[in-house]
Amino acid sequence: MQEIEELIEAMAPSDANVLIAGESGVGKEVIARAVHGSSERGGKPFVAVNCGAIPENLVESILFGHEKGSFTGATDKHLGKFQEANGGTLFLDEVGELPLDIQVKLLRALQEGEIDAVGGKRPIKVDVRIVSATNRDLSLAVKEGRFREDLYYRLNVFPIEAPALRERKEDVPALVDAFVKRFNIEEGKSVVGATPEAMAYLCAFEWPGNVRQLENAVYRAIVLADAPYLQPHDFPAISGVAPPAAPAERPPSAIAITPVGGQLMPDLPQAVPVRILDERGHLRTLEEIERDLIQLAIEIYAGHMSEVARRLGIGRSTLYRKVREQGLEDVIKGSSDEAVDESDAQVA
Repeated sequence: MQEIEELIEAMAPSDANVLIAGESGVGKEVIARAVHGSSERGGKPFVAVNCGAIPENLVESILFGHEKGSFTGATDKHLGKFQEANGGTLFLDEVGELPLDIQVKLLRALQEGEIDAVGGKRPIKVDVRIVSATNRDLSLAVKEGRFREDLYYRLNVFPIEAPALRERKEDVPALVDAFVKRFNIEEGKSVVGATPEAMAYLCAFEWPGNVRQLENAVYRAIVLADAPYLQPHDFPAISGVAPPAAPAERPPSAIAITPVGGQLMPDLPQAVPVRILDERGHLRTLEEIERDLIQLAIEIYAGHMSEVARRLGIGRSTLYRKVREQGLEDVIKGSSDEAVDESDAQVA
C-alpha cells in the first residue's frame, strides 16, 4: 500500500486515466478518491458510478444524459454522470460490465473530450478524468471479445493493482484502529481498541471479503461492545469464541457469612465488581478504586470491621479513618448492626 501511495503522489500532477484492479472489497474506491484528492482536480466533483449495478437499457442515459422527451419516461432533461463530474473525476467501478455499444461511446468521449446525450442535437464538451476499477481480468476479456482492446489501453494508462487483505495482514491493526475511531464517532461509543488476543485472531484470519469484511466485523463488534476493549468473543465468526454467559447477580445482602474454624468465610460472588478502567477505557484514580474496594469489603463481610481491616491488610483505626474520608459511614450503617463488635464500636 505504501508503493500505491507513492505511485499516486507521482501521478498527481497528471490527468492520465487510471485503472485499478483488485478483488471485491479491497478498497478500490478509496484508492480512486486518493487519486482524485491528490490531483489538481481535488476541489472539483468526484462522481462514482457502479457500472455493474445499472440496468443495461439505462446505462447510456445515466452516463451521458438525455434530453426531455428523447424516450418514453424522459419527462425532464438529465445531465448524466459525465456532465456531473465536469472539471473533476469520474470513477467507473466495475467498468468491465459495460455493454459493447456503450464501450464505443465511452471510447469516443475519451478520445474527443465530448459526449452525445440521448436525443441531443450536438456533442457536449466535457473535461473529465477517468479512474476506472475492475475485479476481473480485462486483458482476458479483451482476448475473449468481451471488452474493446482500444478502450482497454485508453483506460489502462496508469495501472494500479490493489492487493487482497490476506496479502498484507500487517495492515490489519492500523485498519482496525481507523475503523474503531470512525465507528466510535458514528455510534457514540468509547471503545479504546482491541485486546492483543482479539487482534491475533483478526490478523490470522484470511478475510475472503477483504477490507470491507473487516470493516463490517469491527462495526458489529463496536455496536455490541460493552467493554473498553474489543474481546475475541466480539468477533465470534472469526475467533470461534462464543460470548460469555451473563453471571447471575446477587445483592450484597444475600452474601452468606459462614463461620469456619473461627474465621468468617463469605460466599463470595463470582466476579468482583471493582472497576479499574473508566467508561473511556482510562485508569481510574487510586482514590476511586480504593473507595470501591473498601465498600465492597464492608458489604462482603457484612460490616464486620475487624475482618474487613484484616482482609485489606490495614489497621482498624486506619480503616475507620478511610471510611470517614471516603464518606462510607452509610455503608457501615446499612450492614448488619450485630456484625459490629464492641472493639469496633469503640474505635468508631
